[in-house]
Amino acid sequence: MTKTEWDRPNLTDPAVFGSLFDRHGGDLHRYLARRVGPAADDLLSETFLVALERRHTYEPTRSVVRAWLFGIATNLLRRHTAQEVHTLRLTARAAASANTHVDAPDITVAERVDAQDTMRRLAGALAEMPVGDRDVLLLFSWAELSFAEVAVALDIPVGTVRSRMHRVRKVLRSELLSLTA
Repeated sequence: MTKTEWDRPNLTDPAVFGSLFDRHGGDLHRYLARRVGPAADDLLSETFLVALERRHTYEPTRSVVRAWLFGIATNLLRRHTAQEVHTLRLTARAAASANTHVDAPDITVAERVDAQDTMRRLAGALAEMPVGDRDVLLLFSWAELSFAEVAVALDIPVGTVRSRMHRVRKVLRSELLSLTA
């Protein structure tokens, strides 16, 4: 397949999905695993099942297939958001715990405490973010999608992606600055 055929394939042929899985499955799995851990395997399978079932809705003139697949995956992740928020809150609590220990001899106790506090605050900030803002941040940073691809994946205007990302950066910057104060 040429680059254009990879980016905007004809999905009327179900056989194309094997190639799509080979090409994009790894990236999708990494993104899903970072969001939900072991549930990523099931979500990846479900993503391709939904894509196969909805292949007639894919519009190659509107988006590249990669962004379309990440959009499906993100919509499926929304069902798992409650668990994700719960995990972030647990991470924040665990990082605050005095029993949390990282076995790294080259890290001082002060650096370890600073890292735990930073992790706790950032996990807490992520947990409190609106779902749409968190999706924009994680699609951009973990899935490494462009703003235009995030817009397609979430079916929102690029301007909305930019404003959400601006808001997210402001929140995270504020959390990080409060650590140095």
